[in-house]
Amino acid sequence: MSVVFALATPPAKSAICVFRVSGDGCHSALSKVFSGDVFPPNGFSVETLRYKNKIIDRVGLVVFGAPKSYTGEDSFEIYAHGSLAVMSNIVDVFKGLGFEEAPGGEFTKRAFLNDKITLVEAEAVSDLIDSTDDRGVVLSNKTLFGELSSKVVSFGDEIDSLRVGVEAEIDFSDEDNDYFDSSLMLELSSLIERFGLFVGACISKRVGDEKNNIVLVGPVNSGKSSVFNRLLGFERAIVSSLPGTTRDMIGSELFYKSNSFSIFDTAGVRETSDVVEKQGIDISMSEVKNADLVLGIFEKNTPDQVNYFKNMCDEKSFVSVLNKSDLNKKEGSFDCFVSAKTGEGFSELKSIIENRFNSGVKDDGYDFLIKERHEKLFYSVLEDLEKAKANLSKKESLELVAEDLKNARSFLDEVVGKKFSDSLLGDIFSSFCIGK
Repeated sequence: MSVVFALATPPAKSAICVFRVSGDGCHSALSKVFSGDVFPPNGFSVETLRYKNKIIDRVGLVVFGAPKSYTGEDSFEIYAHGSLAVMSNIVDVFKGLGFEEAPGGEFTKRAFLNDKITLVEAEAVSDLIDSTDDRGVVLSNKTLFGELSSKVVSFGDEIDSLRVGVEAEIDFSDEDNDYFDSSLMLELSSLIERFGLFVGACISKRVGDEKNNIVLVGPVNSGKSSVFNRLLGFERAIVSSLPGTTRDMIGSELFYKSNSFSIFDTAGVRETSDVVEKQGIDISMSEVKNADLVLGIFEKNTPDQVNYFKNMCDEKSFVSVLNKSDLNKKEGSFDCFVSAKTGEGFSELKSIIENRFNSGVKDDGYDFLIKERHEKLFYSVLEDLEKAKANLSKKESLELVAEDLKNARSFLDEVVGKKFSDSLLGDIFSSFCIGK
């Protein structure tokens, strides 16, 4: 394979930037840009990067030797100052050395092709980078460290063992022997049950990506937008003393203790003749239906008003919040007292939010995070195993049983990448970030 390079850090001004280079023969280029002749693998050194009598930067250099590298090839990384000019110069250096710019996911793709990782483990790299909460990190790491691959391989070995037994039955039947090993049906039934439980313990990435929705509701001028901004840590919504300022729904992401939530500020609810404001209120009401948690924001201790919004939210989890605690007495049966102006009470409010979701998220019973393609392949495996069971019960259709088991095994091979097409690899790695 050709020598490729990529910037592995964002192309923006920063303390450092990291360039990754991989490919057979890349080590021979080191002596062309650094003063030394020997660069031992797995060693870190500080070198002056030069090219065509021009000093580029004083950089950190880490050299990796095949096959003990991420890609399984000779490779190295350069840690330079995060100047845009330095980045541009280093790109010119690598192009001058004949290196090619790596497309997204090229390094992980090479790791897969060089048998450093399975295909499902390669996909877990992308999932880990995309993780926005603790669950995503934990489940992605389980796959990355080979737990999912081991499960898949183990089930594949069981299918192979069953197929050997079935083919032995076929050989006996050719000798007009009435012998039939009834244990095969028991083993197949047990396999189907256990594989079904395994699939049930997997959560699809498309489902795992769905964030919990938090919606703020309340009367006009209760400080919803101020609470919204304070939760986010920056001004996302317009704040004004005029009633009816928020006329449309505003959404953003809230990160707290490695958890990610989608949070929405809505228009204050009141009787109004303003057509645009009324439209915003209608949108607010409809959005409540999609909420996993509703924060009712109030500026006064008005039980009737609190009950109105609580009843409006129906079965939704509801947290009543009295805002402006710097001006109001902390009285009433509110779940939390806060001041958007001073920040008082927001640590408690965030803890309440976390606890409301944790009761149903942390222990959800899922063992693995899988892609949609894995999910489809797993259900294809189950379908073929059920076909094999039906044909096995007939006894005279053993050749069909063997074929069903062969197909089931083939689908598992696709999961871990023992079978793949160039188009499949293109689809998988095109979604990866540059430099990984």
